[in-house]
Amino acid sequence: MSTTDLDWFKSSYSSAQGDSCVEVAMTAQSVRVRDSKDVTRPCLTIGREGWAAFVGSVR
Repeated sequence: MSTTDLDWFKSSYSSAQGDSCVEVAMTAQSVRVRDSKDVTRPCLTIGREGWAAFVGSVR
């Protein structure tokens, strides 16, 4: 799946200026994370279980 086909979103905690933000997109198998300032760079792909563990640890 191309990254342009994904539904990217930012955290509701992102600043209005759009600086220092990451965007996240979910697929059936993984979670993709990218820099919102340069969406042409490769994204980080994380397994859904790994993402759940990460989110659970930062709450």
